Amino acid sequence: MLPEVFDCSAAFGKTDPELFGAEIPVYGIAGDQQAALIGQACFMPGMLKATYGTGCFALLNTGRTPVASNNRLLTTIAYQLGGVRSYALEGSIFVAGAAVQWLRDNLHVVQTAAETGELAQAADPTQEVILVPAFVGLGAPYWRPDLRGALFGLTRATGPRELAQAALESVCFQTADLLAAMKADWRTADNALKTLRVDGGMANSDWCMQRLADLIGSTVDRPQIKETTALGAAYLAGLQAGFFPEPDRFLDRWRLEQRFSPQMDAALRERKLAAWASAVRRLLA
Repeated sequence: MLPEVFDCSAAFGKTDPELFGAEIPVYGIAGDQQAALIGQACFMPGMLKATYGTGCFALLNTGRTPVASNNRLLTTIAYQLGGVRSYALEGSIFVAGAAVQWLRDNLHVVQTAAETGELAQAADPTQEVILVPAFVGLGAPYWRPDLRGALFGLTRATGPRELAQAALESVCFQTADLLAAMKADWRTADNALKTLRVDGGMANSDWCMQRLADLIGSTVDRPQIKETTALGAAYLAGLQAGFFPEPDRFLDRWRLEQRFSPQMDAALRERKLAAWASAVRRLLA
């Protein structure tokens, strides 16, 4: 009664020739975020990617052993190739790029999303405005759909620049929460997640990616090919068709566009993370 389980790269069948004028073989199947993980060539345990769209989804490859989360993350199948199944820990953020859309479409602070980075760069560093963008609740690791958003630290001097910085930083803070949960669930010898590979629309913001590296204390790598979900799906089909090489060789083909390394003083990072944690606690209470 149940379908046969195939690898993610396999001969699943062919399309009806009436649909496209010819039969097209279906050689690859993957979920959205699993395809992005593959497109980022995160084939080794410990490799990690985050996709920044309206929301954000982070996946950590944990290898052949599923890891049961104690920190409200999801244990999921990453992919199966050559009969070998790999697993991942997944965390989801409800509001990422949607925070920038809120600034643009509701507050009319900016006309285009690209403007937020320039505004954030010019923000007053003495102000510590925190946006908790719980417009539809908070996702992992909190899972509180009943919460609603809040702004903390407003002063008479708060303006578009500080709001833009708070919106972009809110995505970085939420990512830091996910990575902290992943570190607690999946312990390695040095318990470090050294590099985060990023994709999606928000990954185009240099300011946001630099602040992300600063707040997570790890390097952030942005690839040359940013449509990694499409690339991952294409890779699976191409692997079955003999067009793409095996995963280890495909990993070697991954190309870096820009690397963002932490530059923020450790004391400032800890102060900012503490301010974010305090703001979230107030909402949770």
